[in-house]
Amino acid sequence: MTTDQDLPMDGPSATALFAAKGIDVTPNKDRGVIKVVKRQGLDGEGPMIGDKVTVHYTGKLLTGKKFDSSRDRKEPFSFNVGRGQVLKAWDIGVLTMQVGEVSTFLCKQEYAYGASGNASKIPPGASVMFEMELLSIDGEKLTTDGGIFRRIKVKGEGYSNPNEGGTVDVHLEGRCDGRLFDCRDVSFIVGQGEDQGVPLGVDRAMDKMQRGECCLLYLKPNYGFGSKGKPEYKVGPDKDILYEVNLKDFKRAKESWEMDLDEKLNLAGEVKNKGNQYFKAGLYHQAVIQYQRIISWLEMECGFGVEQQKTINDHVLTAHLNLALCFLRLNEFSQAVENCNKVIDLDDSNEKALFRRGEARLLRNEFSLAMADFQKVLQVNPSNQAARAQISICQNRIKEHHEQDKKIYGNMFQKFAEQDDKVFFFSQK
Repeated sequence: MTTDQDLPMDGPSATALFAAKGIDVTPNKDRGVIKVVKRQGLDGEGPMIGDKVTVHYTGKLLTGKKFDSSRDRKEPFSFNVGRGQVLKAWDIGVLTMQVGEVSTFLCKQEYAYGASGNASKIPPGASVMFEMELLSIDGEKLTTDGGIFRRIKVKGEGYSNPNEGGTVDVHLEGRCDGRLFDCRDVSFIVGQGEDQGVPLGVDRAMDKMQRGECCLLYLKPNYGFGSKGKPEYKVGPDKDILYEVNLKDFKRAKESWEMDLDEKLNLAGEVKNKGNQYFKAGLYHQAVIQYQRIISWLEMECGFGVEQQKTINDHVLTAHLNLALCFLRLNEFSQAVENCNKVIDLDDSNEKALFRRGEARLLRNEFSLAMADFQKVLQVNPSNQAARAQISICQNRIKEHHEQDKKIYGNMFQKFAEQDDKVFFFSQK
């Protein structure tokens, strides 16, 4: 393991070391970041842009004075490399490293703390040195559930990204267990990749890519081919898959603020039909995407005439009801309740919303709340036999729950009584 003492301790020795052994790692070769490898890393891929990297580092001035060290804090530091979250020298330098490598970097002020320095620690215009050890590399997490990780091989151009409803032209290469099963150029509408056999995870990554970007997408089964697999590709059920995606070109769809109400209403009808098509095919995640588009366009629209406002509200209400049903199928019960609440805010006697909220609450073991919803359904429609059946289920669950509580607390009190008897017995001796 390298130590702080391994760093050059003064300006002349630093300059001599980096002049003799250093490599210029700056893209434009202006010697702004010079690297000296102190310990070779493991063979294998280094970080790619966007990867989450974890490092240990020690920073020193050329006088040898230490100004910062993760080792002193005994806490490594993590960041997404190449995203401008850290000093420019770090983004450049870490991208040249491998896991386990220890290197020292001499960094000019324009790649470090700039002309103004950093308060009392870094003098204005100072060059600095960093010793860095790359501990680990993880892909960039694109979803909160960790279902999609991205590693960028080639950075894209510009600052624009595809959006929902836009058209993308991509080259795809899909692999499973190292075997290439999909290699093609394909165009598809973002949010409707399923129509071209594009996995959900690839579709969902599009709005985070830039023109010309080439990336690797690591997909968990729920973002790949799921529990059914893909027989035509000879990919079995519940398999992790890897896609290399090259975004060659794209055309953005109109944003909400670029459309008038008539355009939104016309599109809402088309998108609802597409969502219904996905729902009937059991593609609930894809259906959710479509219904959420309708809400994003229309939920905040107001101030129109009575007829227009009714049409808007009908579209929004239907979209929320459909979302609630999708989330029930996906076992995301809190989301189902949330969408039902949106409907009930618009129509407090909506039979479907009350029933679906009751189903979600029952599945969350909120038996009393669920029963109250089913009872409201019967107030709206006394002939709803499904609601009556659900009330019976709620009553049975409540009874079972009470009996379990009695048993648990009965055993608990029995144990307390036995312990009290023992204490009393021994105290009499």
